[in-house]
Amino acid sequence: MARVGWIYTMPSLVVIAAVTIFPILFSVVLSFARVRITYEGFSVEALTLRNYLALLNSGDWYYAIAFTVGYTVVTVAVELVLGTLAALILERLAGARGWLMALLLIPWSMITVVSAQLWSYMYNSSYGVITWVLEAVLGLESAPLILGRPLPAITAMMVADIWKTTPFVAIIVLAGLVMLPRDVYEAAEVDGASSWTMFWRVTLPQLRATIAVALLFRVLQAFGVFDLPFVLTGGGPGVATQSLAVMGYKVLFQDLNIGPGAAIATSTGLLVGGACLLCLKAFRSQIGREELS
Repeated sequence: MARVGWIYTMPSLVVIAAVTIFPILFSVVLSFARVRITYEGFSVEALTLRNYLALLNSGDWYYAIAFTVGYTVVTVAVELVLGTLAALILERLAGARGWLMALLLIPWSMITVVSAQLWSYMYNSSYGVITWVLEAVLGLESAPLILGRPLPAITAMMVADIWKTTPFVAIIVLAGLVMLPRDVYEAAEVDGASSWTMFWRVTLPQLRATIAVALLFRVLQAFGVFDLPFVLTGGGPGVATQSLAVMGYKVLFQDLNIGPGAAIATSTGLLVGGACLLCLKAFRSQIGREELS
């Protein structure tokens, strides 16, 4: 039976290896290579650490790391808070949950490129509705420069991301909420626990695994963010909103520096893997402390 299982599984494993494992290994090899592009194609001239040494001496690379990490921390933290709050509200509104979930999923169901383009229209200095609100209602004279200055551009990008992906977190947390046993809440009510105490002592501890899943998904997505900054700001102004993915795209496809571009992609993958391992370790240690107590 085991041999039959391998026979049925092998085609899928071959496809996964062809479309995932091989490109990753090929990218890692190219990250050490000095690639020369000619009319006939490209050739690998040498395998050295030159590309990685160049990254270590690149201020833009360090800024891209800092921006990506900061962007990930801020957006994921806000989305977890807002998503959990939305899930708690939906869990209580059982009668209207269906159509409220449908409305909530509209931002998440939109393609990110389309969403980014819509936000760019709203931020537009000539006819954007957000610019009009900031200028006409709040009286801010510099509002038309939302995407033309570093800090407002970063903030605008984070707002667009939070708007789109908070529903994703809310749906995951809601799925965990509806699966929680009711008898625990009934016992807490009998003991006279307040709503805040039940949330902090009963709901939240049981949702840690669910929140960990949402956290891992969002960390992976936020660390590899490309389409939102590329469409909304192009990585600008300057390199203010240039994530690691956008920097890798510019180096690899615009500048045609294959080796350095592959090095950026490889280093990004290592950073994402490290971030996910840290998240898993933190949650496991927290769960372990709770079990011991």
